[in-house]
Amino acid sequence: MKTVRDYQPAEQTRKSYVKAFYITIIGNLLLVAVKAVVASLTGSAALYAETANSASDVVYSLLMVFGLWISQKPPDHSHPQGHSRFEPLVGLLVTFSMAFAGYQAASTSILKLLAGGIAVKPGLPTLVLAMTAITKGVMYYAILQLSQKTQSPALHATAQDNLTDVMTSSAAFLGILGSYYVSPLLDPIAGLLVSAWIFKAVIGLILENIKYITGGSADKDVVEQILHITNSVPGVLRVHELVTEYVGPRLVVEMHVNVRGDLPLTEAHRINDEIVNRVLHNVQDVDRVYVHLEPENES
Repeated sequence: MKTVRDYQPAEQTRKSYVKAFYITIIGNLLLVAVKAVVASLTGSAALYAETANSASDVVYSLLMVFGLWISQKPPDHSHPQGHSRFEPLVGLLVTFSMAFAGYQAASTSILKLLAGGIAVKPGLPTLVLAMTAITKGVMYYAILQLSQKTQSPALHATAQDNLTDVMTSSAAFLGILGSYYVSPLLDPIAGLLVSAWIFKAVIGLILENIKYITGGSADKDVVEQILHITNSVPGVLRVHELVTEYVGPRLVVEMHVNVRGDLPLTEAHRINDEIVNRVLHNVQDVDRVYVHLEPENES
């Protein structure tokens, strides 16, 4: 008797994960090195906040590759349905890393603000921040494409982190200009804005990944799509029960479908298979579909 699901993770997905890792680790290592040098030379709180953010990005890049490697392992006797539930755990690790960076940015900025701020001369710091915004913009677009292709919550979290970095780099850029031309207090204020952007992204990503881990349901429009597809299958009279649940980043669908009570077994089996195949091929995120056929006269 088979006790392990007959399933192998797609090779193309694995290649997408490897590509995402190289993009993330190389880009973040480059940025943290440049930012650290310039922050130490200028004393900018906003730039220090950006350095802490990039350093946390390097850490989560390493965590990401380990977690995604586990998620791509085929089913075994310890995890007979596969290891995809590890993906949202990776997504949470990304958010924890982001939260630590937000804390570091906020604490440094508050100390600088209480000390009266510092006027940072534009030039090298603003050049670094402009380079960061451009680099992170490219990384955001590249990782977003890979996350959409693989439907990976971990890569989605990484893409959103890159987008947040674009925004925070822009805030830090304006803070440095303001500290020199308007008031020294604008630099630590920009640092606080950086931390606020980080915490905002963290909250959204935590809620999303908790939904995957705790078995949240599909959105209403997805449920309506599944109902429409099922009711369009010849032989289906009605759907009287439909339950969706996220198991990791993928949906499991369970439904009770009414059919004529005098159908031959072969015809009932055909209806069952057609429902499963149509839902699997037409509804995004669906991993498994369980259909229970019931005769109409017993409902």
